[in-house]
Amino acid sequence: MLYWLLYPLKDIFGPFRLFGYITFRSAYAAVAAILIVLVFGNRFIAFLEEKSIKQQIRGVVPESHKAKQGTPSMGGLMILGSIIIASLLFCDLTNPNIIILLTTTVWFGILGFFDDYIKIYKNKSRGLSIKTKLFFQILYGMALGLYLYFYGPEGYATKTNLIFFKNYIINLAILYPLFVTFVVVGSSNGVNFSDGLDGLAIGLIGIAALAYSALAYAAGHVGISQYLNIIFLAQGGEVTVFCASILGASLGFLWFNSHPAQVFMGDTGALSLGAIVGTAAILIKQEILLIIVGGVFVIEVVSVMLQIIYFRCTGGKRLFKMAPLHHHFELSGLREPKIVVRFWILAIIFMMIALSTLKIR
Repeated sequence: MLYWLLYPLKDIFGPFRLFGYITFRSAYAAVAAILIVLVFGNRFIAFLEEKSIKQQIRGVVPESHKAKQGTPSMGGLMILGSIIIASLLFCDLTNPNIIILLTTTVWFGILGFFDDYIKIYKNKSRGLSIKTKLFFQILYGMALGLYLYFYGPEGYATKTNLIFFKNYIINLAILYPLFVTFVVVGSSNGVNFSDGLDGLAIGLIGIAALAYSALAYAAGHVGISQYLNIIFLAQGGEVTVFCASILGASLGFLWFNSHPAQVFMGDTGALSLGAIVGTAAILIKQEILLIIVGGVFVIEVVSVMLQIIYFRCTGGKRLFKMAPLHHHFELSGLREPKIVVRFWILAIIFMMIALSTLKIR
């Protein structure tokens, strides 16, 4: 919005030229998102408490988690609201990538909202059924995949970058919509699995958003993309601004979500944030790199899969004390904050490895 309103006036007032720079708008999108959460955070948490929108601890969880019963939930509304407002203020709203990212935010935000609503008000521990959530996730993934198949970047609609190989691009052709669906669904659920400790998931999302801010800027810059031998996308650079707003919102929410958490994001935040990062990866053709950038999310999901497989193959024995993996370390005696910080450190290492692959070709 500010880009629309102020940048055209650059010849009248010179400083408005700054709004033409992606780096400037990205920085202020991040700042705006942080401030929105910090300014309205306490009032929003008080609203959640007033409406009894609180965490319900059900099922098998570590004993320490029972103390979290009654903590305000659905804080994802605060995260998504700040992302949307910051993006509307600082993104170029004529860019189709921004429209797609906003659509993803709203679609998965609504899906997560209904999931949380059912858990809290209908007293159903699992919220929406797995089949229902997967249906709407797959539906959106296929719709996005088909849209990009027909209207994606000219010459690169069904192509993606391949890591470690110079000047080699994969063309997925007719399989591209399925590939997009897999990325969106996988990233959405990966974050959801990781949202089990105070500050864990939102910290990991912030790190991933930082990585994709850098990757999007590189993809949208002619010189940098040629130097790194990655696909140049003229409209890809604008994704940087959106990812910066995610980073800002994550840092702002972490203020309230750090141990001991004053509020939880709920599925409203977890399902949507994962899908947004996955969509950003798709739009800048760095989907495969998401495996490394989101390495901790991958580990968490794999730990659940291994637990299920091992349990069934051994007639009831467990590979881990509890899955996802962060609960295993909890039951092994590590305190919650230490696990969270160590997972953040691991995520930063994965991020640096991912960025370094751009030159390991």
